[in-house]
Amino acid sequence: MNTLSYKTVSANSATVNKEWVLIDAADQPLGRMASIAAKFLRGKYKTNYTPHVDCGDNVIIINAAGVQLSGNKWNDKSYIRHTGYPGGQRSLTAKELYDKDPARVVENAVKGMLPKNKLGAAIYRNLKVYAGAEHEQGAQQPRTINLNEVK
Repeated sequence: MNTLSYKTVSANSATVNKEWVLIDAADQPLGRMASIAAKFLRGKYKTNYTPHVDCGDNVIIINAAGVQLSGNKWNDKSYIRHTGYPGGQRSLTAKELYDKDPARVVENAVKGMLPKNKLGAAIYRNLKVYAGAEHEQGAQQPRTINLNEVK
């Protein structure tokens, strides 16, 4: 067989095969769980991965309230934002953000692992995070991922 006849397959929005994936975050380290979720969102595990196309899956994360942080990160880790006005820098510790909304801690971790451009914003819209065990995407029949078996 002539090796020069191989064609590079580049995915586009019409040829992408998007699936639904369910991840249980209970008793999982935040960073490891977020990096696996980002890998599925981006589609880097697929054979037809194309860097400039949203070819990843839709990811549902449940039990975000059960996520773990090691060491003293609950008090030391800070989330900084700016209101846009002079002197408008605001910060929250991980514990304060968790008390407000546990899902936002997971959302921020996953968002930080995605590209910082329009594609990253489009990929981020494929993420659904729920603090409890119930989710609204039952009709999509998501495939459950065991985080202890994923590399």
